[in-house]
Amino acid sequence: MKKRWLLLPVLVVVGLAGYVVAGPYLTIHGISQAVANRDTTQLQRYVDFPRLRVNLKAQLDDDLVRQAGSSVQSNLLGRFALQLASGISGAGVDTLVTPLGIGALLQGHSVWNRVTGNTVNADTYAAPTPARPLQDAKQRFESTRRFTATTRTGTGVPLVFVLTRQGLRWRLTDICLPLAHTQAAQAR
Repeated sequence: MKKRWLLLPVLVVVGLAGYVVAGPYLTIHGISQAVANRDTTQLQRYVDFPRLRVNLKAQLDDDLVRQAGSSVQSNLLGRFALQLASGISGAGVDTLVTPLGIGALLQGHSVWNRVTGNTVNADTYAAPTPARPLQDAKQRFESTRRFTATTRTGTGVPLVFVLTRQGLRWRLTDICLPLAHTQAAQAR
């Protein structure tokens, strides 16, 4: 009888560890299902929208400052223009990176697929082909609290989705935009 009681905590720890390890894969599957079904309510369970907005704004602001260069930053009018541009890009992120904004993007994707004939069975009135943003993602643990899923854009540039563990839950908290790759391609 004592052996069973000693085995119970071990089973609980193993089960909990298994759930934490499987968590990112379950989250990616949940995000894929929510996007395919255009279900923004379900998407909220898997995406930390406030953190995602902050991280995307920081990336865009950093890219904006880098592209402007030091001469624009040292000029009073240039700093004002950078601040204005940062505010505009921040407002765009605030608008799009919400359940409602994602829903609108998914609806636009659906309409575009119908217009272009990209439907389940080539009939314009058929259901559009669902978006599958993480379908062929290369997935890996970077630490016990961070997991990445890397996909490629149409031009082959990597796009990294970052999931972070919050307690026992895994949620999408950042999308590393390919801004540096865009600059390198423009410089060529």
